[in-house]
Amino acid sequence: MNITLNGINFRYELDGPEGAPWIVFSNSLTTDVTMWDGEVAQLADRYRILRYDTRGHGQSSAPEGPYSFELLVSDIIALMDAVGVDRAHYVGLSLGGMAGLGMAIEHGDRLISLAACDARPFADPEWAAPWVDRIALARDKGMAALVEPTVARWFTEDFQAEAANAPVLDHVRKMIRETSVEGYMGCAGALQGLNYLPRLGEITVPSLFMTGASDGSTPPAASRQMHAAVAGSQCVILDPASHISNMENPAAFDAALFAHIEAAVA
Repeated sequence: MNITLNGINFRYELDGPEGAPWIVFSNSLTTDVTMWDGEVAQLADRYRILRYDTRGHGQSSAPEGPYSFELLVSDIIALMDAVGVDRAHYVGLSLGGMAGLGMAIEHGDRLISLAACDARPFADPEWAAPWVDRIALARDKGMAALVEPTVARWFTEDFQAEAANAPVLDHVRKMIRETSVEGYMGCAGALQGLNYLPRLGEITVPSLFMTGASDGSTPPAASRQMHAAVAGSQCVILDPASHISNMENPAAFDAALFAHIEAAVA
């Protein structure tokens, strides 16, 4: 389905029975709604699920930047309003998880719970610097040049070496290739400006911070940092897993996520 919000077209999908509690899923950089297929298949019998392609991704429009997390959060609120979602469990991974921090800080009244997966609260200079080269590579060579370096960062070597995982990796490669350069540059720019660290203590919704043990982009230390700052939150480190933890270790990811959602009271 498609809808025009904040001046651009968004692709979104709805699953599950009307009247059930809502879950909103938000994708990572260079992916789309299909990264959540495994979770939706298990939750759609008892939850109403909204997932969408972040601006610049999948089938959503990719206007020129700059983008910011304030803009990405405003997109989520506009979509929730348009679809009729009053309050929801929010699940985001990487870029989507970081947008979730903004949701919980600025719009906590709209959330039943927060799951910020493979996320971090702050773009320190060491982490922000490589995005300059990645943005330049996308601009000069196109998204195809980012496919293999991204896959190498996102999954453990053991996972990549296992032949049975080839369909998962090929799915990820396809999503990266199909991301627009403008969308990548815009969202990567937003990541460079990330800074929710000083406001983490404002988050009051039930929160889960979960990441892969081998995640170099958003390492376990970042999840532990957020956990320490948010009262009553949970922290789960998945092993084995790297950055796209729901696709590398779905059994452990889903067990922790589903328990968190089911424990939160609307």
